[in-house]
Amino acid sequence: MAIAPVDTAQAAPKNIAFGLVLAMAGSIAFSGKAIIIKMAYRHGVDAVTLIMLRMVFALPFFLVIAWWASRPGKGPGGADPVALSHKDWLGIAGLGFTGYYLASFLDFAGLAYISASLERLVLYLNPTIVLLLGLLLYKRPIGRWQALGMAISYSGVLLVFGHEASLQGPDVALGAVLVFLSAVSYAIYLAYSGELVQRLGSLRLVGLATSIACVLCIGQFVLLRPVALVWELAPAVLWLSVLNATLCTVVPVLMVMMAIERIGPGLAAQVGMVGPMSTIAMGVLVLGEPFNSWIIAGTALVLAGVYVCTRKP
Repeated sequence: MAIAPVDTAQAAPKNIAFGLVLAMAGSIAFSGKAIIIKMAYRHGVDAVTLIMLRMVFALPFFLVIAWWASRPGKGPGGADPVALSHKDWLGIAGLGFTGYYLASFLDFAGLAYISASLERLVLYLNPTIVLLLGLLLYKRPIGRWQALGMAISYSGVLLVFGHEASLQGPDVALGAVLVFLSAVSYAIYLAYSGELVQRLGSLRLVGLATSIACVLCIGQFVLLRPVALVWELAPAVLWLSVLNATLCTVVPVLMVMMAIERIGPGLAAQVGMVGPMSTIAMGVLVLGEPFNSWIIAGTALVLAGVYVCTRKP
């Protein structure tokens, strides 16, 4: 049976439109993570227990992703995946530790002290941190536009931070530092993941690295908390953790990966600017967090700074 030819003139716009929808939906879903964490904290759970629950529920999905990306023909460029060497495993373990275990734990811990809105703004400084690491590690110079964008972004975060600190006290500083260190940890992952992404493919690397991070989070709980504590948790904490693991962790990863395949990383990153706005909106509607001129001004500065920082000269 003959197959009708594809009208590429119509297929391309549809492909781009679907990619934009995926990128936006993935960014919104991922930004819901902070909201769910703040809701779970209302039930008296701590960061060690909460991140363990998230990783327990997410681990089966990431193992499936790693298996799927390791099948024949699923390597970079449609080639067969390469066999993992001892060096590969060390690299995967290191990236899993910095990019998914440490970054996630610091983020969870910081959210105990600051609002979801400030947390998202601090995390959105990630592109500027990558530039600073490039300067420190690889001696890559920072251009004038990039320096200007960084200054604008950090002034926005400081604006919101100063207002929140005046209302909630010195614990805000601890929370902001923890979340900023989370952003630094993830930026280190981005800085060192390039070679392994090219060798293994992004989906395979994500599946393996996050699986290792899940094991680390579970092991941390076993070492620091009595296992019987799980049976004493409120049912709401378990259901919130299931949502966090699926809707705000696994689903966004897949959506963003699919979006990048269709529209490229640059456009996907620009669409991701909807993330801070959706976090602020959900924080106001779901958590009852304040929405005032300070947050509006700070968010506008951060988004403008990231745009200036990532634009091509």
